Amino acid sequence: MAATTHTVTNQVPPLVGYDVYTADRALSEAVERHIEPGVLPGAQEELGALGRAAGSAQAQEWGAQANEHPPVLRTHDRYGNRIDEVEFHPSWHRLLGHAVAAGLTDAWGRPAGHVRRAAGFLVWTQAEAGHGCPLSMTHAAVPALRTDPVLAAEWEPKLTSYVYEEGLRPAPEKAGVLFGMGMTEKQGGTDVRSNTTRAEPLSGEGEYLLTGHKWFCSAPMSDGFLVLAQAPGGLTCFLVPRALPDGTRNVFAIQRLKDKLGNKSNASSEVEFDGTWARRVGEEGRGVRTIIEMVAATRLDCVVGSAALMRQAVAQAIHHATYRSAFGGLLIDKPLMRNVLADLALESEAATVLAMRLASAYDTDTEEERAFLRIAVPAAKYWVTKRCTPVVGEALECLGGNGYVEESGMPRLLREAPLNSIWEGSGNVQALDVLRALQREPQALDAFLREVGKARGADHRLDAAIKDLLTELAGLEGIEARARRLVERMALVLQGSLLVRWAPPEVSDAFCASRLGRDWGTAFGTLPHSLDLASVVARARPVAE
Repeated sequence: MAATTHTVTNQVPPLVGYDVYTADRALSEAVERHIEPGVLPGAQEELGALGRAAGSAQAQEWGAQANEHPPVLRTHDRYGNRIDEVEFHPSWHRLLGHAVAAGLTDAWGRPAGHVRRAAGFLVWTQAEAGHGCPLSMTHAAVPALRTDPVLAAEWEPKLTSYVYEEGLRPAPEKAGVLFGMGMTEKQGGTDVRSNTTRAEPLSGEGEYLLTGHKWFCSAPMSDGFLVLAQAPGGLTCFLVPRALPDGTRNVFAIQRLKDKLGNKSNASSEVEFDGTWARRVGEEGRGVRTIIEMVAATRLDCVVGSAALMRQAVAQAIHHATYRSAFGGLLIDKPLMRNVLADLALESEAATVLAMRLASAYDTDTEEERAFLRIAVPAAKYWVTKRCTPVVGEALECLGGNGYVEESGMPRLLREAPLNSIWEGSGNVQALDVLRALQREPQALDAFLREVGKARGADHRLDAAIKDLLTELAGLEGIEARARRLVERMALVLQGSLLVRWAPPEVSDAFCASRLGRDWGTAFGTLPHSLDLASVVARARPVAE
């Protein structure tokens, strides 16, 4: 029997069938800025194709299905044999396969590889963020493995392959592989030097047996893992393959999968080693130094991933306000809603511009850029990932009750939002890392100040913020207790400098007035009313084809 009490009107069409890349002007402009002309057309073509795929109904369905059907642990087969396998929904494999085919594990060996990959990661993970974890760790394993030329020659071609092959088999039998990482343990967490996993040398060169555990091991169905363990010479990095060269399974007992707040499509596990075969990566006793480049690369992905979540949330909010009417007009035309949307758009664009600047520094790979990254990566990781949750929460509120229901996709974004602030070192770890760089590597601060100084004189609020930052850096009293305050200011000054140089005047003016000039409240939607907020919102609007 048909309902006759009402007709459904004033509902917003889904944001689908659009190019996620070209609709993001901040991102597409950053790609044009950081990629040389000879490489740019090919990069734009591949990113456009990826953007259209990410905005398609099919990719959005894959993301929803991968979360509605989370991974399942199978510890034993029907006969009682230990197998330690994790089953994923087919949509998870489709998402991962598309990402690998798009080059999202290949940054280290092609022109402008890091900018192209970061842009692609930002685009594709908007369809579903959970599968970004194995992509990130696979990409980031390359610099760690390069400390051992033999291991790098064996594994790097498969890590950077454009072929995804699910299932556990010896690496030589596969066209492409994925990597994970295991550092933290139950008793120590972030304090990895307290690890108790033991590594006993074998007679073969660089071969060991590991005994111990890892409290957090993401993507346990990867083909190999970089882990830390205590060797006779101290804490050391090891490569643990899931399948051994003779075709048998390595000892890799998955005890359980984590029941997480978000990131539901991705499997995070607790694993036990008991005579697990491993190969040493780097020298004994230098495990942290060996794996630190992997950590730095995954930290950058935390920044990029948070920028992706923010962009998708803001796109959904602006799209909703473009079509939804209330109180006699469209929401997007209401001054107060426009203020909220503009404020969110500023945060999103600042995150994107900063993430892409960091990626470009990896591509340039000069001594100056490496020094800049030493401070800029942990500062950006601290600030951008912390801004993600309030941005997504406010964007959800823009949809009202419609945003609070699962079908909108906004709750999934909100549950995902805190993850990048925790993964690869929470806020205090990042802030203390910046302090270490300030105290031990003066060239890093010099490079950072030269970068922000490139915009000096262009905006009086930025100039004043730089002056205040220099004053704060001049005194070391109580430096640890005020580290968060200092790192926040460093990140904001860096974002302001980049926006003043590269963003449209209405964007940089609004950012500097609010974030640097303090003409701002304590909630989104408190920008000065005299700013050109309509232009800021129009720039951030995702336009469906």
